[in-house]
Amino acid sequence: MKPTTPCSWAPVEDVLYRAYHDEEWGVPEYDDRQLFEKLVLDGFQAGLSWRTILYKRDSFRCAFDQFCPEIIAEYGEAEVKRLLQDRSIIRSELKIRATIDNARCYLKIMEAGTGAFSNYLWGFVNGSPIDEPIECYKEHPVQSVESETLAKDLKSKGFKFCGPVISYAFMQAVGMVNGHEIGCPRRSEVRELARHL
Repeated sequence: MKPTTPCSWAPVEDVLYRAYHDEEWGVPEYDDRQLFEKLVLDGFQAGLSWRTILYKRDSFRCAFDQFCPEIIAEYGEAEVKRLLQDRSIIRSELKIRATIDNARCYLKIMEAGTGAFSNYLWGFVNGSPIDEPIECYKEHPVQSVESETLAKDLKSKGFKFCGPVISYAFMQAVGMVNGHEIGCPRRSEVRELARHL
């Protein structure tokens, strides 16, 4: 029988959050810039709920030039000051400066060519999503061996706000880990979208 109950963390009454579950969360992402955006946003989530970030995501995109790393890498003190005054985003100076540093680190990886960031990240799961069979989202671990390895390597390259817990949430969000509950119809749907590099 086909699963029909969505993940229990995605309530129907929260339209935006539910749409995120139904359309984005866990879908394998291979686009370099999209992966950069999601990594940055997961960094901003540290100490907060994803719902808070999701409801501010469009504002973040406007504030950070649509998360174009080439532009963000050139930010100076004027841009930092502008962002610290922007009430539509999370005004954490540490996270703002980390985003600028992360853009510069991203560009170093991208010197290898298009797909370099995607290939780098997906290499930590050997190109194929890890299947995480759980009945309820409360069973999710907060980190894994793979997220610890990814976090360590990101930090060695200069990335910030990318510890093992943040990295694990990121890996679930971009489909490197299929964390949809066993009873959720999206579980099999996102599995079929994987490229298996």
